Amino acid sequence: MKKGYTDHIETLTKENTDFRRVLYTGAHIQLVLMALRPGEEIGLEVHEDTDQFFRFEAGEGVVHIDGVDHIVKDGDTTIVPEGASHNIINTSTTDYLKLYTIYTPPHHKDGTVHATRIDAESHEEHFDGVTTE
Repeated sequence: MKKGYTDHIETLTKENTDFRRVLYTGAHIQLVLMALRPGEEIGLEVHEDTDQFFRFEAGEGVVHIDGVDHIVKDGDTTIVPEGASHNIINTSTTDYLKLYTIYTPPHHKDGTVHATRIDAESHEEHFDGVTTE
């Protein structure tokens, strides 16, 4: 029986081309891969009860947090506290912005995969309390 989660996150993140791919969901934490196409953004959002950690593995972009812009690239990290208005934008015209994010507590339904932002917006899968294990 599997317990916990172990894998090479940098490789998984760089190989991912899905807008959103939930890898693991615990009772209090969730690991999600994301890939933003050139010029694409997550969209302005606020999580009232969720802190969020981002690690960028490829590309360049801008993170907006409560009106403040932060330029990000491979190797950078951002933390967005609960209640903060935020957006991430891929500023490249040719490359994906690839990142992983950790939600505490989970935000999406375990196993969710959205190939595109349009798919994510039309099939929003909020966390239903069911964990990976």
